[in-house]
Amino acid sequence: MRTILLRLDPARPQPGKIKTAASVLRSGGLVAFPTETVYGLGANLLDKGAVAKVYRIKKRPRNKPLTVHIADIKAVKKMAGSIPPGAKKLADRFWPGPLTLVLRDKRGRKSGFRMPDNRIAFLLIKKAGIPVVAPSANISGNRPPKSAKEVLRDLDGKIDMVLDGGKTRVGVESTVVDMSGKNFKILREGAISRTEIEEMLG
Repeated sequence: MRTILLRLDPARPQPGKIKTAASVLRSGGLVAFPTETVYGLGANLLDKGAVAKVYRIKKRPRNKPLTVHIADIKAVKKMAGSIPPGAKKLADRFWPGPLTLVLRDKRGRKSGFRMPDNRIAFLLIKKAGIPVVAPSANISGNRPPKSAKEVLRDLDGKIDMVLDGGKTRVGVESTVVDMSGKNFKILREGAISRTEIEEMLG
């Protein structure tokens, strides 16, 4: 497989290139794209074959769930139904931004949701019009990539496309907070500190 590299202006992403990448996602392809934290490996959640490819290419354990990247809060409500008050409070404060919220979906299963604060990511997800899963664009266990060059180091020839939006602004993975039960649980402390989360939730 030949991996296509598209360079985009991070401030004003070219609509034609976004449209092309969105089409690749909808058709079951894998597209790496920048977020404010690290580069993510995007796939169509509704396409089982695409999701399976993500696990296989990353060598990711199958029991490790994937986070859904969204462009607006409506997407969470569509998949999870209601949003707990504590989760809503965190979303209002930190979205868009480096926060992943773990909630129960309509089938009672845990799902992670994140709204990235990156123009390229936002427009790609919106244009694709599908739920996009996007773990870090690297082989599991390797350092998460902060540039397109670092993505290609692991995944060149293995995925369909890389959107080069320059170096990521934050460079640290998102903080993951499990809000699926009565009490919140910080599963991974990342760009948002434990203190900031605890202060918001009391």
